[in-house]
Amino acid sequence: MRLDDWQDLASVAQHLRREQERAAAQAKAEREAAARLQAERQLFSRSVGAVTPLRHPNLAAMALEPTPPLPVQHWLDEEQVLQESISDDFDVSTLLDTDDQLSFRRPGIGVEVTQRLRAGHWSIQRQLDLHGLRTDEAREALGQFIRYAHKSGLRCVRVVHGKGLGSPGRTPVLKGRVQRWLVQKREVLAFVQARPAEGGAGALVVLLVPAGPHRA
Repeated sequence: MRLDDWQDLASVAQHLRREQERAAAQAKAEREAAARLQAERQLFSRSVGAVTPLRHPNLAAMALEPTPPLPVQHWLDEEQVLQESISDDFDVSTLLDTDDQLSFRRPGIGVEVTQRLRAGHWSIQRQLDLHGLRTDEAREALGQFIRYAHKSGLRCVRVVHGKGLGSPGRTPVLKGRVQRWLVQKREVLAFVQARPAEGGAGALVVLLVPAGPHRA
């Protein structure tokens, strides 16, 4: 055998050894990676230790689609609005005190209440101006105003209905209607015609029922 042939065989053997070493190193790396992965997967169980499954899972049965809440408060508010509706056909002529200035007070309320109201004993805390509103708009606005004022704890408010100077025939359209509407509102304790500086015949000063115990 020639020298060149021996050199070729040595080169092939060396190449085979390198390939075997590379394959062995790769196999070792794969085994180590698999061992690390297995150790990570078993980390929780090793930390917790042996466990005993529960006989009864005690799981709550949840509805797939929860039932939407009922708008109970909205229904109550709607019912209250219907109960508090005010009519144009209500006769208030027997309920009004027609002395030198028109006034109204609930049964059981002494005349001194309207006297103090007319004298400015209670400060006017809020005002509603009905100028420019149609009858149905004014009725709705007044109902909401009185209801919200009472809920807010206000005692004394002013309602401006106008003197009718701009109405056909110069006759006040809303004046009598506002009196009729206010008498039907249970939040209203009394009302008097406003003093000249507060609107005179074109406005009413209204005393509301207190939010607490009934006191004038």
